[in-house]
Amino acid sequence: MADNKYILQVADIQDLVKPMGYCIASDRITVDGEKVGFMYREEKEDDEDSGWRFLAGDETDEYLDDQQHFMMFDVNYIANLDQAIIPYLKWKKGSEFERVEGTNEFKKY
Repeated sequence: MADNKYILQVADIQDLVKPMGYCIASDRITVDGEKVGFMYREEKEDDEDSGWRFLAGDETDEYLDDQQHFMMFDVNYIANLDQAIIPYLKWKKGSEFERVEGTNEFKKY
């Protein structure tokens, strides 16, 4: 993560959540600085995977189809970008949440 395209640099990361593995996040969050708009937890790909996936929620189908727009991050990194996700991280696989517009709350699907 030494690439300067990310809005949060390693030196600025605080320990906000216990280690739980990596997640996959959209560049709309990690590069463009958008808040998490949609998040879901799926089956882990491996032992290191938390299963969490984070999107801004405004990504087009074309954007979603391009894997170059996504990267693996420690879940704590995303929590540093958007602390509103923290209360939801204990939910099990199959959980999906959408941000209630203009708030730090998420509604469950």
